[in-house]
Amino acid sequence: MLALLSWNIQFGLGVDGRIDLARIARVANALGDADVLCFQEVSAGFMEFDLGADQAAQLESLFPGHEPVFAPAVDRGPAPRRRFGNMILSRLPILDVVAHALPRPADASVIHMQRQALEITVAVGAAALRVVTTHLEFHSLAQRRAQAERLAALEAEWLDAHAMPPLAGKGPYGALPPSLGTILCGDFNFETDESSYAALSAEFIEAWPALHGTTPHAPTCGVHDFKQWPTGPHARDFFFVSPRLAPRLRRLAVDTVTDASDHQPLLLSLDL
Repeated sequence: MLALLSWNIQFGLGVDGRIDLARIARVANALGDADVLCFQEVSAGFMEFDLGADQAAQLESLFPGHEPVFAPAVDRGPAPRRRFGNMILSRLPILDVVAHALPRPADASVIHMQRQALEITVAVGAAALRVVTTHLEFHSLAQRRAQAERLAALEAEWLDAHAMPPLAGKGPYGALPPSLGTILCGDFNFETDESSYAALSAEFIEAWPALHGTTPHAPTCGVHDFKQWPTGPHARDFFFVSPRLAPRLRRLAVDTVTDASDHQPLLLSLDL
């Protein structure tokens, strides 16, 4: 069984106003023994978020059995650099890492920042598995839709590459093992009635309805932080999988009790 955790940790800021990454680690470990942890909103150098701490280094030390990958969407200078974005920690061997910059079409009506999808390929026996985590734009619907469409297009490209694998060469031209498929997770900043969700659903299967049918998705934000989320509990954090992985889905749990962030952590289990 393979377990993956996804959580927008809001740079460790709990509803109580404390920034506490050790608490994040405790809650994550209590939810389940995750082979791969995908965190969004990890900060390093943005004093107003991280109080001067390198949160990527802190998370690495809090999960010593996992290899860390931090490829932030925002990386600004001059030195000392300020970085903000997605991080993955994996107990499985990491074979490949790709950071995909997502589209950011002009939208002068709102604030917005660069968004990214962080992809790792891990070894699962003699095969490989792609794990992608992302955090789509909150303020701009046009940007969020474009970003969802890009993620769907990436999955289509991966499927084409799987059908026609490239010739293997030396060094960076070396081939990866055959892929079992893609697991895509993160804070998508849309609900299921938005066109962005439909764009992703053209290529992916969402794990919650695959496992729970018509039962409404457990809320993933707005559960405890009513100041940021006055509309109350709802879901905007999801797991999506390639259709070929859907029969392997076994369990998706959401911790709705913790208030260690404004979002709730999700744990997905697959039979691999």
